[in-house]
Amino acid sequence: MTAEIIKVSSIKARPVLVPIRRPVQTAKFSIPAVPLVLIDIETSAGVTGRAYVMAFAEWVFKPLVACIEAAGNMIAGQPLAPANVQALLRQKLLLIGTSGMTSIAVGGIDMALWDALAKSRELPLANLLGGEPASIRAYNSCGLWLNTVDMLADEASELIEEGGFSAVKIRLGRPDARQDLEAVQQVRNRIGTERSLMCDFNQSLNTAEAVARGRMLDDEGLAWIEEPVAFDNYEGHASVRAELNTPIQTGENFYDARKMQRAFVCGAFDYVMPDAGLIGGVTGWQRAAAVAEVHDIPMSSHLYPEYSRHLLSVTPTAHWVEFVDWANPILQEPVKVENGQIATPATPGAGVEWDEEAVSLYQV
Repeated sequence: MTAEIIKVSSIKARPVLVPIRRPVQTAKFSIPAVPLVLIDIETSAGVTGRAYVMAFAEWVFKPLVACIEAAGNMIAGQPLAPANVQALLRQKLLLIGTSGMTSIAVGGIDMALWDALAKSRELPLANLLGGEPASIRAYNSCGLWLNTVDMLADEASELIEEGGFSAVKIRLGRPDARQDLEAVQQVRNRIGTERSLMCDFNQSLNTAEAVARGRMLDDEGLAWIEEPVAFDNYEGHASVRAELNTPIQTGENFYDARKMQRAFVCGAFDYVMPDAGLIGGVTGWQRAAAVAEVHDIPMSSHLYPEYSRHLLSVTPTAHWVEFVDWANPILQEPVKVENGQIATPATPGAGVEWDEEAVSLYQV
């Protein structure tokens, strides 16, 4: 008997502006509420694949939704085969490229396709990818933004207690480097040396500044220094890395595994953390994970904990999942953290189902 070939029927994209408990404030940008685009892919089997992507700013809603809908028209009627669909989209988008807006659209569609495929097989996504659901250690990335230094220690305690976390991340890049050092020391004194503390400069420094500030921080026991310079300044990252003892982390802005490989060749990082939405969804993540395995690079996630828990369950060099609760208000089953671990659900798909009442409340 020949199994029925499931095909893509249609795609729906909806923008939502979700409130956030601790608004994002970095040295380069702020996010007062979280702009997400929800993606629903209907199939001929009646199975719906779901994913969301980060729009980063409200003005991005209109062009991103249009991009997702246009891509949906390109793949309507195609078999539910995510890798083949992504190849088709990249071919059709060749002249304008698959970075930035188009990369987000391709990544989000790919995630929703994999969700639909896993549901059609009645398997958790991790199982469909050849592994099994696992518990992944997580760090809390829901706070410690570029706020007043004397507020940070109490906030660090709150972040630790929210899920029994063993690690938190602080953002740096203040005009006065001494304030950054004080911020790190206050948080470190509060959480103790038994917990991990990561820091992120959000691409706010030039190479010379990054080296100087990195040297100031080298004795503070940081787990890593993240994106001290512009994400695509691979040579700058390599220069900073060569001068410091603290590991350098980057990768959230890689648009495909080839960019990651080029950065590795340049010596740009010790650790890597792709973003599922930008790297090309599940398909792109698998390719990036293969690069990380070949070079023995610890690989963490950026955002999207719902999908990242499945992806890290099958990543040979899995390191940390970045926990953000930004999508929780619109999900039927929000991601939960217990004892610093995120358990990957054993239900079919990725475990992303909308709370439609909340979606209606926050839809733009």
